[in-house]
Amino acid sequence: MNKLRHMELSELLKPLNSPVKIQEFLDSIPYNSTKRTLSPLLVMKERMAHCMDGGMFAAAALRRLGYLPLIVDLTAENDDDHIIAVFREAGCWGAVAKSNTTVLRFREPVYRTLRELAMSYFDLYYNLNGQKSLRSYSRAIDLSRFDDRDWETTGEDLEYIGDHTYTMRHYPLITPAQAKRLNHVPKYLYDAGFAGADIDGLYKPA
Repeated sequence: MNKLRHMELSELLKPLNSPVKIQEFLDSIPYNSTKRTLSPLLVMKERMAHCMDGGMFAAAALRRLGYLPLIVDLTAENDDDHIIAVFREAGCWGAVAKSNTTVLRFREPVYRTLRELAMSYFDLYYNLNGQKSLRSYSRAIDLSRFDDRDWETTGEDLEYIGDHTYTMRHYPLITPAQAKRLNHVPKYLYDAGFAGADIDGLYKPA
């Protein structure tokens, strides 16, 4: 672990002294449409993030506020998966996230279970074809397991952490029969969700 880099990161994160301040920072920077997965320190320096490096950034920032550095993987059909950083207050779960859409970001800590939290994204999670695409969620992943690889401050591409999320147990949110009966999202919600999106960073569904 490089102590100087960690001290630098901690100093840079000082203004982000609440979950909502972390979210406001992520909202203020452009979407990372490259294939690189950045460490939290590089997110601060390069001022960009996609949902994976944004989720890890939020987990690192939450860690400095006394929370565990936890992420959850939301898996989708014919769409990108989504990574959220999760935190608990008074026994309830909330989330901070970077998204190329307007509706898959912050959640207040009012959800009693991770399933409740994941379901709060369900009707708002859709692809460019207007199909509701969220299907499952993982158990919480504690990123401290990667401390020996210096995930918070390294210049290494952190794609391996994304690969690790695929190995975790996931829990289905709906049945195959329910998936077949899903309605398309209405135009007003579709337009709101993709307002200001970076088209290059959006999944192109079949």
